[in-house]
Amino acid sequence: MPIKDLFTKSKKKKYATIPTEAAKQDVPEGIMTKCPSCKKIMYSKELMKNLKVCAHCGYHHPMNSKERLNSFVDEGSFVELDRYMISENPLGFPDYIEKLEKDRQKTNLNEAVVTGVCKVEGNDAVVAVMDSTFRMGSMGSVVGEKITRAIEKAGELSIPFIIFTASGGARMQEGVLSLMQMAKTSVALKKFSDEGNLIISIMTHPTTGGVSASFASLGDYNFAEPGALIGFAGRRIIEQTIREELPEDFQTAEFLLKHGQLDAVISRGDLREKISTLLDIHTPGGEIEWLEN
Repeated sequence: MPIKDLFTKSKKKKYATIPTEAAKQDVPEGIMTKCPSCKKIMYSKELMKNLKVCAHCGYHHPMNSKERLNSFVDEGSFVELDRYMISENPLGFPDYIEKLEKDRQKTNLNEAVVTGVCKVEGNDAVVAVMDSTFRMGSMGSVVGEKITRAIEKAGELSIPFIIFTASGGARMQEGVLSLMQMAKTSVALKKFSDEGNLIISIMTHPTTGGVSASFASLGDYNFAEPGALIGFAGRRIIEQTIREELPEDFQTAEFLLKHGQLDAVISRGDLREKISTLLDIHTPGGEIEWLEN
């Protein structure tokens, strides 16, 4: 046998295996989720069990209103308010109605906020949850009206008002009418507060524009989730205006806490317990049960 055959006959060609379409469909879409922060890949079911908080780095994935309510309020206690209110097109903005309808079909919501009466660990409250999957949680006339009515309902029942904010700001398609919601909701909160009622605001990612400049920042307690973007104008606009480079963590929840604009940054897993403790304290006759060392 020629020596060269010792090296050539044992060689085998290598081929790449390309999965068939049927094989690709064996793995259901959405079964895995990649964390945008640490890039780790995890099972979507495990992520949901952990309230959509990454088990590796603690990144808080966005929640829609249904997920938020399921994780926060007592099961079976939520009674929705003003569910069927929908936006008009007062300025005749091109394609606005079509875009609203598309979002209704996609999210099964009528608007970018869900409001209702509920219980949190047995404590009565009115809750409003903004949903960034509907028009990026933008604040139009209906959003402002639903929040105002929710505040008034809480006042009528003399129970706390809790709001989860997530918004890109005022809705441009409604012009000055959307900006008017800043004043309307702020006045409603002032009246509610003057009557001795409790307001708790929880800012989630992102809370920006007119929402951050009005009802989101007017709580008796102002909290935020870790890493949430909170601010009025965008970072680039501010840097161009003041002609200075801003800190890396500018407009994050942690930055605002450090500068006295938040009372606490609370991880999602601890939120229900901490809020229910506050509700216990503010209930007539409520008190803290101190543990002795």
